Amino acid sequence: MATQVQSKAASPDMSARPRAISRWLMLVAAMVFLMVVVGGITRLTESGLSMVRWEPISGIVPPLNVEQWEAEFDAYKATPEYRHVNRGMSLDEFKQIFFWEYVHRVLGRLIGLVFALPLAWFAWKKAVPRGYGWRLTGLLLLGGLQGAIGWWMVASGLIDRPDVSHIRLAIHLMAALVIFALLIWTALDLEELARRPGARPARISTTAIWTLSALALQILFGAYVAGLNAGYAFNSWPLMGEELFPSGTAMLSPWIANLVDNPIVVQFVHRWLAFAVAGFTLALSWTAWKRGLVLHAAAAAGMVIVQVLLGIATLLSGVEIRLAVLHQAAAALLLAAIVVAAHRLGVTEQRGERR
Repeated sequence: MATQVQSKAASPDMSARPRAISRWLMLVAAMVFLMVVVGGITRLTESGLSMVRWEPISGIVPPLNVEQWEAEFDAYKATPEYRHVNRGMSLDEFKQIFFWEYVHRVLGRLIGLVFALPLAWFAWKKAVPRGYGWRLTGLLLLGGLQGAIGWWMVASGLIDRPDVSHIRLAIHLMAALVIFALLIWTALDLEELARRPGARPARISTTAIWTLSALALQILFGAYVAGLNAGYAFNSWPLMGEELFPSGTAMLSPWIANLVDNPIVVQFVHRWLAFAVAGFTLALSWTAWKRGLVLHAAAAAGMVIVQVLLGIATLLSGVEIRLAVLHQAAAALLLAAIVVAAHRLGVTEQRGERR
């Protein structure tokens, strides 16, 4: 009887496929990374307001003839961006900015399908390990929310201003990277479960929490820099012009508003917060190195150094688009490297390993 009870208790997980789900989640994470890169291009090319309607289903089909292109262009001509920034733009020029926003939206829909359909299949096959159903469902809901946030962001630039809200832009980017990080962490938990049946989800260390918090704050300010075009304010380094901080800067009231709405203050904070992020990341890397996680430590330390150098190069170039895109891509890769290192540290701590 005891054997039968044990068999029944174990049976729900007999069909679980943690490794297959882990690999699928890593594929989705790679697609989200691509989405972040395309989103950066969309922002830097000022393409985000070229599509003025949110059509989740029919919007997958682009204009297919001259009449449809003209109708799409006419809709864009009614926006503040066209009236105040791009008046006189040709149809061919419009097609160029339309392209990036269209690719961005189609990729978002594709990610939704690549996540939702396999999730339904895994659930139907009872292949989701015990305790992970809510996490995967939560990721699905976050993905749907991210689509709504994207339109909420775009809508802010279609009424009475020729640009999207930099605050909404920051929320959109942060949401994407939260999803990216959670996908990777969950995939790593499942991979560990595949290696060691019964393995618990990894715990996150205090050092990792501080590192990720500092990086999140830096990414937030990076989004403010992009949204306010603050990268163009000063293109010298380490000084801003001839001073560490320009003494003639007009400050907003209340003072706290400068941290959100003042391009010069935002650029200043983004410049120097980078070194705090580097310090936390190197501390995490040193901890990982001492635990024998040499590759993980090197990846995190190497990425933070590359990211700082890319930030300086982007600034000195006058925000050259290719460097700026690489800078945003490197931010996502740095996040991934930190998440992987933090996860491996959590696993080794749980297992009591001292390699």
